Amino acid sequence: MSSERSQKAERIRHIMETEGDSVERNARGFNEGRYESVDRLEDYDAYKDRARAIKEDAIENLPSLIEQVRETVEANGGTVYLADDAADANRYVRELAREREAETVVKSKSMTTEEIDLNEHLETEGCEVWETDLGEFVLQVADEAPSHLVAPAIHQSREEIAHLFNEQFDPAEKLETAEELTAFAREYLGERIQDADIGVTGANFVTADTGTIALVTSEGNARKSIAVPDTHVAVAGVEKIVPTFEDLQPFVELIARSGTGQDITSYVSLFSPPVDTPTVNFDSDEPIDSDASDRDFHLVLLDNGRMDMRDDDQLRETLYCIRCSACANSCANFQSVGGHVFGGETYSGGIATGWEAGVHGQESADEFNDLCTGCSRCVNQCPVKIDIPWINTVVRDRRNRGADDGDLDFLVEGLTPDEEPAGLDLQKRFFGNFETLAKLGSTTAPVSNWFAGTPPSRYLMERVLGIDSRRELPTFERETLVEWFRNRDEPRPVDAEYHAVVYPDLYTNHVRTERGKAAVRTLEALGVAVEVPDVASSGRAPLSQGMIATAEEHAREVRDDLDAHIDAGYDVVVIEPSDLAMFRGEYERLLEEDRYESLAERSYELFEYIFGLFENGASAEALRDAESIGASTDVAYHSHCQQRTLELETYTTTVLERQGFDVLTSDVECCGMAGSFGYKSEYYDLSVDVGERLQAQFEMPDATNRTVVASGTSCLEQLDSMLTRQPRHPITLVDPKR
Repeated sequence: MSSERSQKAERIRHIMETEGDSVERNARGFNEGRYESVDRLEDYDAYKDRARAIKEDAIENLPSLIEQVRETVEANGGTVYLADDAADANRYVRELAREREAETVVKSKSMTTEEIDLNEHLETEGCEVWETDLGEFVLQVADEAPSHLVAPAIHQSREEIAHLFNEQFDPAEKLETAEELTAFAREYLGERIQDADIGVTGANFVTADTGTIALVTSEGNARKSIAVPDTHVAVAGVEKIVPTFEDLQPFVELIARSGTGQDITSYVSLFSPPVDTPTVNFDSDEPIDSDASDRDFHLVLLDNGRMDMRDDDQLRETLYCIRCSACANSCANFQSVGGHVFGGETYSGGIATGWEAGVHGQESADEFNDLCTGCSRCVNQCPVKIDIPWINTVVRDRRNRGADDGDLDFLVEGLTPDEEPAGLDLQKRFFGNFETLAKLGSTTAPVSNWFAGTPPSRYLMERVLGIDSRRELPTFERETLVEWFRNRDEPRPVDAEYHAVVYPDLYTNHVRTERGKAAVRTLEALGVAVEVPDVASSGRAPLSQGMIATAEEHAREVRDDLDAHIDAGYDVVVIEPSDLAMFRGEYERLLEEDRYESLAERSYELFEYIFGLFENGASAEALRDAESIGASTDVAYHSHCQQRTLELETYTTTVLERQGFDVLTSDVECCGMAGSFGYKSEYYDLSVDVGERLQAQFEMPDATNRTVVASGTSCLEQLDSMLTRQPRHPITLVDPKR
């Protein structure tokens, strides 16, 4: 293993050991709460559609909205400053502090001020700066960076915080409970707020028509930081602007649900500053009338790369982000390591790649980009429907090309050469060209399988390619599925109403041919005329490595190979969910519109297609049922991540139940294997850590005697390595000839 990979593996293991339990407990708690909260919201999808439309409109018209905000805020008596970059923003706030002779500055939680390192710059002016959000205050005392967009101290346990406070502040009585810690922080920070000369906040949203600042918080200190000091400074990225006050409504409904699983946060504060909100004398609790004319408000709108992102067709969607952290909470890898591994200089989680590449540069995004496996579980969770895996893929592709951070043309134009760069990492090139390896493996099997498993081969693969020696390698079949179908001598349906191509994905064709054979026999038993043509691989492998040009080439070849069948009215039945996700999702970006749409419309997941046949009159009696199997009627089923994203899981469970199987469905969202990710030495331990959640569920008393089935290649491989009983693909249960 290379030194760099070894260091990364060690870093991941260290974080999992020291922070993993707290991160997992909190992130999974937020994610489960989100499911419950959105279930209670009527028209959830309609809210997402509206929020998406508002952000699209706002970013499209951003220059005019910035000018409108300037006019409305200045009409209200405030000042607007448009900062070109972090240095410009810091200079403005620092000079303001100097003019006000500010000694104490209090801040509410703000990722934008984290982005520009405002605290450090104010401290150079001699200001004492205090974070008033409890989580941020904990990190300030600990001298740590946030590990989560919403809950910055997610990696800290109550015991760790108590130890930190007792050590740093030496209170008269030791602090232990959450109530004691909160009360201490409230009193301590209350005194700082009362003495503050300037209050700094961020802004969740800024409305162009009224100049209103919207803050969505779970603590009241943000309000105090605005109302108590005579000067209020709000620092917000230009992307936070929405056109109208009415546009806030869908975001208020979505942001808390998406972030922490709350129907609404404790405080939704709307300010059209300068505010004349009465403040409170902390000694007497008596209100003090505050005259807005004596108050000073400054809105610092930050560009810092955002306008370049707006002009970049691939990164533009990042600006739709409302920083709710749903992508992080729903990400299995993030649940294990948090933002101190899955994050850059400021931002963390899936969407962080776009932010870091846009505001800090490509190098900052490179460090953690590969932690996104493209599983797509974050896509449905995002309240503004950002295709986060695609942004990660684009940034990965740009890293492969070795772009210069200062090359503006590179950011705007993206670069799409006909060939992958010669300097592409050898590991990525290996996994991205798995089709070639699979063909060679089948052609030379069983010798290839023996040779790959020898100690010298495993040693070289780990040293040169970073393939972890602990991960079992796939076993190639000498006879591929395509060859088996071509050579079989069995009667086929005559005058069939339905005609379908069974798509021979790489694993089904070269490694797990039994599921392909079962799919053919099952469809034929239901009266479908089946073909298994020799078709190119989908391009999922190169796309996962950020090799977009190669993936485009694969997409064109697949479409060419299937042209005649689609023109003849054939449906395309796909066994591997990740390949179906390519046809219905990524191909929209890789192919011309007319070629993408016809393939997407005619492609079906295997059990989705079988269910459709049942609905159109096919007899379930043609398939094998649970009664014929005997003791193995109880099934423990894990659905593939992209199958869940496409909302296809229920087709498998419904078909199995119709055949008499009792199905227990896993509620663990990810197996942790994620294709090549689980083979890489730097990520192997993380892959196993994620997989152990699924292993634990299938080893519970209600699942131990069940037949384990899984729909995806990654899931089957991970479960096979972890369980004592061998998992199966669900199609093998209903195959009429097994």
